[in-house]
Amino acid sequence: MDAQQERLSRLDYSLLCEENICSSRGMLCAFPASLKKPFLIKGAGLVVCRQGNFAFSLNQKPFSAQAGETLFIPEESLFQVLKESEDLQLFILIYQIEPIRDIMGNSVVSMYLYMQLRTEPCYVWNTGEEEEVLKYMALLDSTLQMQESTFNSYEQKLLLLGLTYRICSIYNRKLLDLKTSVGHKHDIFMKLIQLIEKYYTEQRGVEFYADKLCLSPKYLSALSKSISGFTVQELIFKSIIRKSISLLKNTQKNIQEISNYFNFPNASYFGTFFKKQTGMSPQQYRKQ
Repeated sequence: MDAQQERLSRLDYSLLCEENICSSRGMLCAFPASLKKPFLIKGAGLVVCRQGNFAFSLNQKPFSAQAGETLFIPEESLFQVLKESEDLQLFILIYQIEPIRDIMGNSVVSMYLYMQLRTEPCYVWNTGEEEEVLKYMALLDSTLQMQESTFNSYEQKLLLLGLTYRICSIYNRKLLDLKTSVGHKHDIFMKLIQLIEKYYTEQRGVEFYADKLCLSPKYLSALSKSISGFTVQELIFKSIIRKSISLLKNTQKNIQEISNYFNFPNASYFGTFFKKQTGMSPQQYRKQ
């Protein structure tokens, strides 16, 4: 088996096993067999096309990509390659978000929310940063060849976080360049995310954020729902839970201290809130 076929087989196996990082580990001249039929992509995906072209469907809608373009695949997408040229050269990386979600900021996580934009999806384009993205992919590939260890695991997480920030920056620039209502709504949504990032430990009411943006609470929640699939309050609650989980996992703070951090009236109130959102108490989560 030559190196090309070996990498194809390894990638195919990684995808079917839903591994945290599924990489082509170098350039491929074809897609793996699993992606040539409808395949649910559990993580976020990148396909950098260096030569040739290919046609594909994403959530049952047809698209195409050619040399110099990057395909961005959102989480939980149904993907299928429909056609590929004989001279195809590409790099593939699909990775799970969950292992790095607790160290992401809200602005980064929001990228995966508003990549679900329904009004004007932009999944394929020439970003001008293909070479930089490939550098991240090459560094990740080198960690996959190393023996597993705590240090190796953290290095992978940090590289994935860095890559995610880069993708977020690219996607942010792309949407802001749209001279349409989508670009305007995206701008408002980004300002909302930044406000939530700053005030979520203190302010949980929609009215506060709407006032900061000089909008009505009803309009702001509707805009947030249309872009991310979540209302303003749901985004705030997700921010609190995400940070709570990080504090429970990575610090020695007790429940009262965590409750105080988020300005809850008392530890019992925080515990009830946490259990309603996650299905278990903070103590149960920490033990698990």
